[in-house]
Amino acid sequence: MAVTAPKKQATSSGNGRPASSATAEAAAPAIVQGPEIPPVPFDHEELVVRRGARSGLYSIVAVHSTALGPALGGMRLWCYPATIDGCRDALRLAMGMTYKAAAAGLDLGGGKGVICAPPSARVDGALRRAALLDFADVVESLDGRYITAEDVGVAPADLVTIRERTAHVTGLPPDRGGSGDPSPFTAIGVEAAMRACCARAFGDPSPAGRRVAVVGLGHVGSRLAQRLAAAGADLVVSDIVEDRRTIARDLDAEWVEPSDAMLTECDILAPCALGGAVDAGNAEALRCRIVCGSANNQLADESLAAALAGRGILYAPDFIANAGGLIHVYMEIKGYSEERALELALRIEQTLGRILDAADDRGTTPLDAARELARERLEAAAVAA
Repeated sequence: MAVTAPKKQATSSGNGRPASSATAEAAAPAIVQGPEIPPVPFDHEELVVRRGARSGLYSIVAVHSTALGPALGGMRLWCYPATIDGCRDALRLAMGMTYKAAAAGLDLGGGKGVICAPPSARVDGALRRAALLDFADVVESLDGRYITAEDVGVAPADLVTIRERTAHVTGLPPDRGGSGDPSPFTAIGVEAAMRACCARAFGDPSPAGRRVAVVGLGHVGSRLAQRLAAAGADLVVSDIVEDRRTIARDLDAEWVEPSDAMLTECDILAPCALGGAVDAGNAEALRCRIVCGSANNQLADESLAAALAGRGILYAPDFIANAGGLIHVYMEIKGYSEERALELALRIEQTLGRILDAADDRGTTPLDAARELARERLEAAAVAA
């Protein structure tokens, strides 16, 4: 683990984790102190923590595995109760990216980036640019072992700034030679995963007529809601950003308050904001048949997968369901073809179907079956090496 800290004093960091995937600039005024992130098992190749010489903010990059290829994972600009929570978030998300890429059949490893934002100020203007350049220097120092992309709190324009200091960035706007916003492909993949779950739970893959609660209407959640509305689902939506009530009106969807969203009675619950939405406090109270959303690390504790299964709730492993965005930026690296990316994102339905079959055959949870699929590919790569 490499930790470097220039003498410049850091701005203190802290934060809450609101149930929204809004950008950092939009969400910053509403941020409150949130819970700490619990310790994460450390079997990663590398963790870099560096206080930015320009901004004073901590940049963090976690590289979990490069067994299949360079570690790719987005960078999130967010506030945490302490810097250690930013490290833990990067570590657990990087691990998820390893499994996501492996299970999707991509020649990529897993990594993740974080900029720890201060609790008392919006990160915009000169401070934002300084923080992005500091982060870019960390990425460049890894010499291609980590490729960054867009995540929570980050916009395509921020990637352009990062590109000034490193070539190891993907998901750039089309006018800069990139593939653009990956969120439509993430939404396509989540809908495909829902079809696999509906086929298993209800005997019909169509979401038409199913009551679906989309919790979080950011880039992915709003697009997923649009797709589900077009498919005939009975929509319930929620977000901490009050202005997003207009999405509910536009889609003729029911709006529920964020505090009630996770316990909404529905057929499919779709957590589409930050991680840890399903926790020990609500797992026994969920009123749904399926949990399938776009958020990373939806389970605050992986043991909750068994608890959900015990209640007859089908959980779609998030790193399977939300792989469409990764597929999109991967195709940019390999020579972007939108048609091929769409084909692979839609294939998530078949991939998850096989995972659900394996879980039934082995008497295990879908999460365990998905991890086993990923591990088999990682072990084969290790043998080949």
